[in-house]
Amino acid sequence: MTMGRARSVVLIGMEGRLIEVEADIGQTLPAFVLLGLPDAALRESQDRIRSAAKNTGLDLSRRRLTVNLFPASLPKSGSGLDLAILMSAWAADGYMTGTSDVVFLAELGLDGRLRPVKGILPSVAAAAAAGIGTVVVSADNAAEAALVSGVEVLTADHVLPIAHHFGTAKARKVLRPPETAPERITGGSGSSGSPHELHERDLAEVRGQQEARFALEVAAAGGHHMLLMGAPGAGKTMLAERLPSILPPLDDEESMVATAIASISSGATSVTQLQRSRPFEAPHHSASAASILGGGSRIPGPGAATRAHLGVLFLDEAPEFHRHVLDSLRQPLERGAITLHRSAGQVTYPASFQLVLAANPCPCGMNVGSGRQCVCSVAQRRNYLSRLSGPLLDRVDVQVKVDRPRSAALALEDRGECSATVAQRVQHARQRQGSRLGPHGLKLNSQAPLSLLSNELRLPRASLQALDASLDRAQISLRGYVRVLRLAWTLSDLSFKDIPDHEDIDIALHLRHVGVRP
Repeated sequence: MTMGRARSVVLIGMEGRLIEVEADIGQTLPAFVLLGLPDAALRESQDRIRSAAKNTGLDLSRRRLTVNLFPASLPKSGSGLDLAILMSAWAADGYMTGTSDVVFLAELGLDGRLRPVKGILPSVAAAAAAGIGTVVVSADNAAEAALVSGVEVLTADHVLPIAHHFGTAKARKVLRPPETAPERITGGSGSSGSPHELHERDLAEVRGQQEARFALEVAAAGGHHMLLMGAPGAGKTMLAERLPSILPPLDDEESMVATAIASISSGATSVTQLQRSRPFEAPHHSASAASILGGGSRIPGPGAATRAHLGVLFLDEAPEFHRHVLDSLRQPLERGAITLHRSAGQVTYPASFQLVLAANPCPCGMNVGSGRQCVCSVAQRRNYLSRLSGPLLDRVDVQVKVDRPRSAALALEDRGECSATVAQRVQHARQRQGSRLGPHGLKLNSQAPLSLLSNELRLPRASLQALDASLDRAQISLRGYVRVLRLAWTLSDLSFKDIPDHEDIDIALHLRHVGVRP
């Protein structure tokens, strides 16, 4: 037999594409030809595979070996195809059998050891969706692969046990006995973990700041974006870091998506169970647009906005970020996804996050209410805050001024509610939203479109007088009008009202613009 086949998976963004690896042994001069748009890392696999085969005791054929990665028009990258290429080459030489319907996902060491690769969870999920019943991964990726149900997972530390498992009688005459047999791991849903296992910071640690705490609860309940404006030391960062502790845990479907993002973003061995707590990303203000949105020369990788999907993206010292970086978030705030275009193609990543901005009122940070003399001119303050563009702020529903606590007694003795108590109210409010918006395919008030708010969820005209007046006086835009309505529905859900009344509208308008401009 001069033809061998095996399967593998390559990732285009978060989408796994099944790859058929075909190996053919010709009768011409010795060569190793790799076809199918491989990148540099994949081309280097030729030498890794030859060394791994030699050190296993089963050399590759000394004739011309041609390996085709189908579909040939799809760009392929990474080292995860190493094992599949080796198995197809051995199959072409008559050493392996039964590899044509098995997905192999592992990098090879020069001594034949199997090394872990990133993106195992979405890759195995793609294999399962394509009807593949058996997947072979390295031992370090076993726990992650087992998170996908309905797939038989074989794993080993070295390629030798895998070769014995699929080897023919011809191969067993040459191979030395394996040290260990492939360990079989049954598929499963993984460990769910504690809802707040990654968020030990409690809202009770925030002393005072009743208005800011209330605004944080409203933002959590409806999934609204938020701006915290105040002097240094007022507690802006402390509040933002405790937002995940009052958010509900991820459900099963959301957990699979969040864990898949972690799988393609982090180290290859870091994912061992499903992620149940909401992600929290806080990039430094020197971050580039590529690090926030995602980037790369061929197929771009995910950025902080994607890693914060279904969770919180916190930009501390927001005016210190480059303005074009901040404005680049406007599209994902509306769409909940990021599409990146490169010469090798385009990729779309999910980016439905809750944005939290924190900013000082001026460059020195000592504006009115800080207790110290501000040394900034009016022009300096305006230039500083103008880095937060109007179109960006128009997409931020809750804008809160955070003042420093006025007395030591308030700061040290007033202990507010803990995160667990607030989280219960947030969960109940989200359940009410789910019941109301579920028939329309929505979950949160922050997702409600104008068409829904002006028809099925239309409020009485008497309740909208203050909001209509603000729109007529050009104090808010039509986008702001919609976002105030969304806030009002969240306030009514927290108060267990059937529909918002004029008081909810007034509070929503107050939260919308509470005087954060100088």
